[in-house]
Amino acid sequence: MGPQGLQPLLLVLVARWAFVSAQAVATPAVPTEDLNSTEAPPATVGPSLTPRTLRTSRPPEPSSGPRPTPVTDVAALCVCDLSPAQCDVNCCCDPDCSSVDFSVFSACSVPVVTGDSHFCSQKAAIYSLNFTADPPQRVFKLVNQINPSIFCIRTTNYKRALSFINPEVPDENSFDRWMKTSEGFTLNAEADVSFTTKSGASNTTKYEYGAPLQASDASPHPFLRFPSPLTSALCTDNNPAAFLVNQAVKCTRSINLEQCEEMEALRMDYYSSPVILRVPNSMTQVPIAVQSISVQSLNKTLTHLEDTGVRLPSLIGSGHDRICINVVLEVKYSLTYTDAGEISGAGLSLLLGTVNHAAVPLQQKFEISFIQQNTRPIALSGNPGYVVGLPLAAGLQPPKGYPFRTANRYGQLTILRSTPQQDCLAAEGLRTPVLFGYNMQTGCRLRLSPAIPCRLVAHKVKDLLKGQGFPDFVAPFGNSRAQDVLDWVPVHFITQSPTVKDSCQLPVALVIEVRWTKYGSLLNPQARIVNVTANLISPAFPQTHEGSERTIVVSTVVTFVDVSAPAVAGFRARPTIHARLPFDFFFPFA
Repeated sequence: MGPQGLQPLLLVLVARWAFVSAQAVATPAVPTEDLNSTEAPPATVGPSLTPRTLRTSRPPEPSSGPRPTPVTDVAALCVCDLSPAQCDVNCCCDPDCSSVDFSVFSACSVPVVTGDSHFCSQKAAIYSLNFTADPPQRVFKLVNQINPSIFCIRTTNYKRALSFINPEVPDENSFDRWMKTSEGFTLNAEADVSFTTKSGASNTTKYEYGAPLQASDASPHPFLRFPSPLTSALCTDNNPAAFLVNQAVKCTRSINLEQCEEMEALRMDYYSSPVILRVPNSMTQVPIAVQSISVQSLNKTLTHLEDTGVRLPSLIGSGHDRICINVVLEVKYSLTYTDAGEISGAGLSLLLGTVNHAAVPLQQKFEISFIQQNTRPIALSGNPGYVVGLPLAAGLQPPKGYPFRTANRYGQLTILRSTPQQDCLAAEGLRTPVLFGYNMQTGCRLRLSPAIPCRLVAHKVKDLLKGQGFPDFVAPFGNSRAQDVLDWVPVHFITQSPTVKDSCQLPVALVIEVRWTKYGSLLNPQARIVNVTANLISPAFPQTHEGSERTIVVSTVVTFVDVSAPAVAGFRARPTIHARLPFDFFFPFA
């Protein structure tokens, strides 16, 4: 190709560069005097500079003036309205949808539209579908939502502080200045791809640990309220109940006895009326079922009611002797959940009481617990250390597997129970649990007759002392798990029976010694069992002759021994100098 054919090729290449530059800056092509052309040639002319397909340039942005004012009215916000002048499927807030479109929707893709989540109180637009109507209709509600977080903004005197600033749009006057502050332009066909951050998106398929339990729209509050003391001992009602967070709190409520009938926090229906959502932002609801109601009188007498109907506070009497009955004193929620993070059931137990002027201010107790579905809860005797007065956890050792524990926590390690008649034959089968920290002694009397063989009596008394299933292991802590077999403390069973000729060896005493120690920090030591010994004492009795009877005393003794080593405060050793001085350090004095 000669010099004459080189000029058209240069024209094509330079024209292509001008067309690409025009797309990058979104401005029309500029006329060039050297090329004698005022517009870029079509994209099909000449070789391509990039393997990507060049797209049609977008119209230029406005060169000056402010951006459109952001929409802050939640009734006008619609995040699922993606198609302009067209109804989007299942978008209940789309203004382009008519009642005919709503009648064929299966659900609302965005059921709740809220404003800024930093405020303590904000408007929320709730959309739902009424399938009972014919045809189905859209239901719209505008409610006031309360932020459950204690770190929220109540009022702000600078509205623009929570929004982005209005950016400056480059124009022909500021283009050169922007070019100097930037690193230049890069042509990339994927430059217009928008990435959506999913970290802030809420998981609507299940409850996660610590997530507030949501309530239905018909409930007086968007969350299941769990009154708790925050900065003081006073009850705060806006505290939400959290998923899988077991709590038991006490708080004080200042009340006016004359207005007890009007206070919501003293009413039973205030705690039983909320309806919990099975999963967050769902339409499936789980009502709260009242399981039990107990009434406490002024003298602390408890009465269990068979009727679980709603009982409202009532003010009776006159003058200083006026009292208010059916006041809520204790609230216990019991929620059942599944492995999928769903609430499957909700139960409520209430303690109603009578309040007079002497009981003001009123102290209330609130408790919430979560139980996994198809599982049976096991009561603990401490967490982790044993609590004085609770029964010892014990179990039998099967041939294979974990220590077997009976469902009755008061029937795992038991001793003979004393009766007013002091008759061992009448006390057969009566047992009492061994309680941690309580030294116990029980007994009965047994009448020996020469008509009954000694071997039979000895076997009967041994079964009487040990019971039907004497345990092989005792749990070291009050919350020890059965699968931690190596941590369980074995029970050392010792039998003391001297051999005497022509005598009857009868077990008369079972002495159980439980050794425990303080484990952990000195500020909060935990009781831990380290050794258990059961000593069966069988002395020798002379044979009973015909016509004579003998009465012996059979007893059981339980002793708890504290074997904790005395706490010794530890101090670091004083610093010592191990450096050696040079041999002529004291020269010439030595």
